[in-house]
Formats: sequence, structure tokens, C-alpha cells
Amino acid sequence: MSEAAGATIRPADVAIGAGLLAGTANVIMQLARPGVGYGVVESRVDSGNLFKHPVKRTRTTLSYLAVTLLGTDEERRRYARAVTRSHARVRSTETSPVSYNAFDPELQLWVAACLYRGFQDTFSLFGSPVEAADWERLYRELAVFGETLQVPAHRWPADTEAFERYWKESLDQVEIDDTVRAYLTDLILLKPFAPPVQLLFRDLNRFVTTGFLTARFREEMRLSWDEARQRRFDRLMRLVRLLVRAAPPRLRAFPFNLVMVDLRWRIRTGRALV
Repeated sequence: MSEAAGATIRPADVAIGAGLLAGTANVIMQLARPGVGYGVVESRVDSGNLFKHPVKRTRTTLSYLAVTLLGTDEERRRYARAVTRSHARVRSTETSPVSYNAFDPELQLWVAACLYRGFQDTFSLFGSPVEAADWERLYRELAVFGETLQVPAHRWPADTEAFERYWKESLDQVEIDDTVRAYLTDLILLKPFAPPVQLLFRDLNRFVTTGFLTARFREEMRLSWDEARQRRFDRLMRLVRLLVRAAPPRLRAFPFNLVMVDLRWRIRTGRALV
């Protein structure tokens, strides 16, 4: 973000670390577009397969978010080039149920829009109150979500009102079939990770993930929800908000500040970024 933006809304004020609670929900939103869902499920980029390389895949995802929110323009350009190389092999085959290409601007825009929506949702829960004019300026700066994914600047909705129109219209293209749903259910249950991690956190992850999803995405995932669960979720989020606001800025920005240290080291030493 620019220095001017930082004078009003700093990345740490957004509590981006707390935003990780919504991480699985955001992945579900992204993969709810069939082209994105099958692009991930069928991907031939083995090094980016979450179920085969969970630590590496998690690091690269966090690196993308970190460089987008905390990086310089040059660091974003470097990461965008690395993403482009990785995406070159992500395209449908003759046997794919749907046609997709990682360079499809519509699919790229959808992924970027999901990331912005996730940012917006977690900011509303954990961030400080923001004037409408400041939020409009922040929204325009968050076009970097798309730029890092090769989305041309002119395709990013011009303002928050235009974004809401785009979002509402795009929901008509949301559809999760059995194949993608099975993949995402395994993700909710933390299947890519070691059994102790699954045992300790899968119930919490399922609950929090379902809470962050809107009704449309819950229905597509066949996840049950009711008023009692919503009250529990709201109480948990109020507790997290209190903890976030009491934490020092460096802790609020964790682990993304740490990921940026690793990313900058990789750039200096010429190592792979994704």
C-alpha cells in the first residue's frame, strides 16, 4: 500500500493475521466457480498441490497475500511473474468436465474479488471504523489483488458500488459439484495436514469456515447452519476482536510480516518464490 494510505489505514490495523481464520472459507469461495475449482483439482503443477506439499503450498499462498498487502511495487511485480510461470500449465484437457485456463481474465478477476471480499469481511470484524471516503480509497488500492494475478487494471470494478454489482452478478455462476465439493470437504477437515493437526483443529476449522461463508456457499457445500451456531460464531468473533485490538501491531500482522522476511530473502538469494 502507498505511504499515503498507510497514514490512515495501516496493514497491521487490518489485523491481517486474524484474517487467516477465514482462509478456508475464502478458498471455497474461489473454487465455487467451476473453472477455478477444476483448475485446482486437476492441476498438473505437482509442486503446488496442497495435498502433496501442504507446507510449501501454504507458504506460497501466504507469500502471495503478504506481498500484496505489505510488499513494494517491485516485489509484487516479481511475485506476479512467478505466479505467471506457475499458471502456464494450468489449463483444461479433453477429459476435463469444464473448460478453464489459469490466464482467463474472468476467472482471475473472480479469485481477486474473493480475496478482496475476504479482506472486507475480516476488516469489518476486526478492524477499526473507517470513513466511507477512506474505504473507497483503500478499495482502489486493493486492485493489487488482481494485478498480482494478471488482472488488467481496467477490469477491476471502478468503485465499491461497481464491485457489489459485479459480485451479485457473479454469484449466478457459482456451482460446486461433487468432485470439487469432496476436495473442499477434505480441506475443511484439514486432510492435507498431519493427523495431530486434524485431531486438534478440524472441528474448529469446520465451524469457523462455515460461519464465514454466506448462505449461498454453505448451500453449495451442503454445510448446515442455524441461529444457535450463528450466536456462537458471533461470540467467538467478538472475543477474537478483543484479543486483536489488545495485541501490538507486529503481532496483529503475524505471520505475514514473518513471511515477508522469507520472501525478501528468497528474492535476494535468487530462490524460487512459488
